Amino acid sequence: MYMDGDAADFLRGVKTIAVVGLSDDPSKDSHRVASYLQAQGYEVIPVNPFVDTVLGRPAKASLRDIEGPVDLVDVFRKPEEIPAIVADAIAVGARGIWLQAGLQAPGAEESAREQGLFVASNRCLMAEHRRLLGHIAL
Repeated sequence: MYMDGDAADFLRGVKTIAVVGLSDDPSKDSHRVASYLQAQGYEVIPVNPFVDTVLGRPAKASLRDIEGPVDLVDVFRKPEEIPAIVADAIAVGARGIWLQAGLQAPGAEESAREQGLFVASNRCLMAEHRRLLGHIAL
């Protein structure tokens, strides 16, 4: 579990967020959260092998297909997929992993922490951003 101040400080330094499981369906939570993050000025990179574009951005099949730095990996996938996603996040040099509300993977979370990543789990990134930082201009 993180402290609010640590999470706020981390989020202030984030520029690029890869959203794993980002749907092109506007009624889905992943789409609403990513749209909010994009509106806050973050560069959102969709990661979903089943769509071409989301929110005007080309989708990547996996984290390993992203060119350039990724600050935060926001995860909207099934718990059994999280260990592989965390391994990919570590491999691409992400600085943090965020497991959305309802998602936890203690072993994978510990692996990420051991590699120095900021880790949040079972929390909605949009709700936490609003609570900790409000609407900010990046």
